[in-house]
Amino acid sequence: MAGSDSGKTTQEGSGNKSDGASFGFKMYILLVLTLNATGYILLIRYTRSRDDVPMYFSTTTVLLSECSKLSISLILLIKEHKSVVGMIRDVYHNVLCNPSDTFKMCIPSIIYALQNNLAFVALSNLDAATYQITYQLKIITTAVFMVVMIGKKINPMQWLAIFLLFAGVAAVQVESANTKEDMKHYNYMKGLISIIVSCLCSGFAGVYFEKVLKGTETTLWIRNVQMYLFGILSGLVAVFTKDYNNVMTHGFLYGYDVYVFVIIGMASIGGLYTSIVVKYLDNIIKGFSTAVSIVMAALGSFLFFGKSFGYLFMGGSVLVTVAIYLYSLPKPAAGGPQKARGPQNV
Repeated sequence: MAGSDSGKTTQEGSGNKSDGASFGFKMYILLVLTLNATGYILLIRYTRSRDDVPMYFSTTTVLLSECSKLSISLILLIKEHKSVVGMIRDVYHNVLCNPSDTFKMCIPSIIYALQNNLAFVALSNLDAATYQITYQLKIITTAVFMVVMIGKKINPMQWLAIFLLFAGVAAVQVESANTKEDMKHYNYMKGLISIIVSCLCSGFAGVYFEKVLKGTETTLWIRNVQMYLFGILSGLVAVFTKDYNNVMTHGFLYGYDVYVFVIIGMASIGGLYTSIVVKYLDNIIKGFSTAVSIVMAALGSFLFFGKSFGYLFMGGSVLVTVAIYLYSLPKPAAGGPQKARGPQNV
């Protein structure tokens, strides 16, 4: 979500399809993406910093999110085939009867499971605004992996954006490292390391997924089914290795309330709507949504958690927002006019 499925949908070009989408549809998707991303981050931060209710196990939340995403993918396959039988045949032939192809999704699935769990660790130790800004380092890790794994060329404007992004995140970290607020629920180094590892996971898994998707004719939803199946297995392993004793003692849904179920729903919606952006719209919309969500996360941190912001934080936020915009700009046309596409993982 905020990150956890962004890399899962870096697939076939959406730029050619964006012209057919109405302005109202684009604004609707932008609104949903922005509100969902912001709400997801703020809700995790809120539920991980409460004292009046038992703390739920994040591994069970990630597992239920993967189950929800798999269910949504299957429902969309039913809609695509216009029958349950058609969906079952598709899954049987392309997932169960093609294990060598299915296992290609094992690696990114495990990495995404780790990334989703790290998001809970990070938001247990950092405020939502700092998390959202720092998490944009995934743009840098994605760019590096794209250069190394698929030979992508980074244009000068994108290198400038990467430099501004790094400077902006560094400015925010200087202020966050020196803050004395909310020390009871604040472990800066643990949160920062969690985000950095999460960004590495996001970058590698996203580029790997794109490389696999572009190398075969397997459809997006079948790839998602393959990935979510392994995601469920990875989630089960995480529950058994990290929280088995706690689950057996207190129960699988210990500490759950309506807010935790909303988090699970938001994680599922985020993955679905990110897929819609890449499939039907230009990815610049996703980049703009991310920039707006940074502002909203900062506002939410101020209103709900009493977070105060200094000049370094505000300046760093501006730099990050500008960097996202610059990185989202269409590539210069080579050898004549052509339809430009946005970046693949902003």
